[in-house]
Amino acid sequence: MRILIYGISGRMGKVLYSCLKEDKEAEATCGVAKYLNPLEFDIPTYTECAEVDVDVDVIIDFSVKEALADYLPYALEKQLPCVIATTGYSEQDRAQIADAAKHIPIFISGNMSLGINVLLKLAKQTARLLGEKADIEIVEQHHNQKIDAPSGTAIMLANGIKEELTDSKFIFGRQGFTGQRTKEEIGIHALRGGSVVGKHEVIFYLNKEMITLKHEAESRQILAQGAIDAAHFIIKQKAGLYNMNDLLA
Repeated sequence: MRILIYGISGRMGKVLYSCLKEDKEAEATCGVAKYLNPLEFDIPTYTECAEVDVDVDVIIDFSVKEALADYLPYALEKQLPCVIATTGYSEQDRAQIADAAKHIPIFISGNMSLGINVLLKLAKQTARLLGEKADIEIVEQHHNQKIDAPSGTAIMLANGIKEELTDSKFIFGRQGFTGQRTKEEIGIHALRGGSVVGKHEVIFYLNKEMITLKHEAESRQILAQGAIDAAHFIIKQKAGLYNMNDLLA
């Protein structure tokens, strides 16, 4: 499997490039990034997809949301499956992705970690069991270089809980005199500091007891490996929008 790494010069792009060197069934064929030091890599690199002159089987994107404007038209033209591991998309961005998925297979997840997606299932199940008996808060921690907040994973967790508790509303942090907490609230809080890879907690507060579901990433390699697994999955699929639930199934 020949992979185009979009965002190869970024933190996760470099981790993915390194992981693929150890993979016997997949290879990094080329990379694309706006700002490049070609000497860092032993594969062809480009500043935009229009420059790519090698054959690839799938695109893995670990970059920024603005990159959609470059690689999505290219993927449609070449009929290439995509694994989208970037976060921070607007509703308009998501509509663009969904429209493209009518023509090519696209895998998208707010987090490529297997453990996080198990956490999502557990959070949904707990919300379903407890109903409105619990006050639910989500706390996420990331390194001080992360540019979006809250994390895509925190939003993914909140959306999953909202599927079970449809009247829920998201409260992003709290400040000042906010009044008493309502049962419909799902609080979402972002902490930034140091070199934290990623920590996510979903806390269910009950009367005189508390349930905490927690996931902590120890290495970015788990995200890279998840993206590679997603690439192996998506190249076998027909046009459509897929996520980690499809892969786990």
